[in-house]
Amino acid sequence: EQLRRPDGRIGPALNSTYWGVLALRAAGRKPGAATVRYILRAQKKDGGWSWSPRAASDAGDTAAAVQALRSAGASARSAPISRAVRYLRRCQNRDGGFAVSPGAGADAQSTAWAIQALAAARKDPGKAPFRYLKRLQRGDGSFRYSKRYVTTPAWVTAQVLCALARRPFPL
Repeated sequence: EQLRRPDGRIGPALNSTYWGVLALRAAGRKPGAATVRYILRAQKKDGGWSWSPRAASDAGDTAAAVQALRSAGASARSAPISRAVRYLRRCQNRDGGFAVSPGAGADAQSTAWAIQALAAARKDPGKAPFRYLKRLQRGDGSFRYSKRYVTTPAWVTAQVLCALARRPFPL
């Protein structure tokens, strides 16, 4: 509550606002119309969102914004959500995984975020992203960040498990 600003922003960045909305909704509270408007105004022309006003769109922040807006009551059929879904689909690679941005290599976290956003938007992610994630699972049950890298396995695995459950935030 103390981090809310008159323009609707929560905290120092755009993505702190998405997370702030999700935290408020998890606590059973509403974010307020100014906060929803702030998020909507931050949508980029390509349909995505970023972590800060001057940064390029990325899959993770777009997915977080979609989940925040849906949890705040935005319709899955609204134009901003539809545009965001199109942006996320452009981030999907032939291997089924999603990349941080269109044309980049897929990774587990971007794929997990995209699955959750598509679930929030009531869109079927299809089987391909789940197959992609399954290929990244290690023998100990954790998930690799990508085909090339094993980094922060606890964090990556936590994000993947939410996606495998097909549950958007807030849980």
